[in-house]
Amino acid sequence: MPTMIQPTTHTLEVPGAVLTYDVREADGTTTEPVLVVIGSPMGAGGFATLAGHFTDRTVVTYDPRGVERSTKADPTTRSTPAQHADDVHRIITALGVAPVDLFASSGGAVNALALVAAHPEDVRTLVAHEPPLASLLPDAEYAMAFTQAIADTYQRSGFGPAMAQFILAVSHQGPITAEFAAAPPPDPAMFGLPAEDDGNRTDPLLFQNITTCTHYQPDFDALRAASTRIVLGAGVESEGQMAHRGAVATAESLGTDVIPFPSDHGGFLGGEYGQAGDPDAFAAKLREVLVDV
Repeated sequence: MPTMIQPTTHTLEVPGAVLTYDVREADGTTTEPVLVVIGSPMGAGGFATLAGHFTDRTVVTYDPRGVERSTKADPTTRSTPAQHADDVHRIITALGVAPVDLFASSGGAVNALALVAAHPEDVRTLVAHEPPLASLLPDAEYAMAFTQAIADTYQRSGFGPAMAQFILAVSHQGPITAEFAAAPPPDPAMFGLPAEDDGNRTDPLLFQNITTCTHYQPDFDALRAASTRIVLGAGVESEGQMAHRGAVATAESLGTDVIPFPSDHGGFLGGEYGQAGDPDAFAAKLREVLVDV
């Protein structure tokens, strides 16, 4: 079982938002870089188990703008990878701990690629786990059309139908076809989701980030030129899914290989949000990758 170190919580005002982040100080002295762990739209609450495996390092987690404890001045606006990257850059700068090691999951991996392209001096090693970059896939036209369809469903019908469509997207195996992208959303009841519309249209996943994240085009010239060591990771159980395929496409563009990680897209989860992967094995693999410098 991982050891739980109670974090200290801090806030940082940035353009258009107030960010909340947590710092778990290393248990004893260490010469290792600070480990920053990010997701999007997953916040700090999703990484408690993973952080508990790295008590020999100082670990920093945060809630992205508009998520959980971090507020946005205008939640009716979309957030972009460039904004999230600047937010993380400002946290690293405020802490004065660069260069850090950075583990980034899902949309956080997309934002981390934007961070390294803009501020390579911030990051020694980036482990980007399953960035859902529909824009890089061979079937990009239809993959991006499908994520746009989820956003459109949310605007038209609200959370339940859009989340049902999102679940269908993330669990889909293989290329997205025109027919699949154009299919109507499934019944929310199939996934235990509400069918009624609560009127909200500011959801961090289904509105603020879904298209800006999946449609993002990384600056590969800047990434190749960066001093940062960039590692792409993907779950052994999520092969064929969009985020896994995004990791493969990103690695191909960088001329590197994908490192297999235990479990699936949420392999680091240890019961957070009611989900569990294989966190002990996942953390061991992450430690192995981080020390292989």
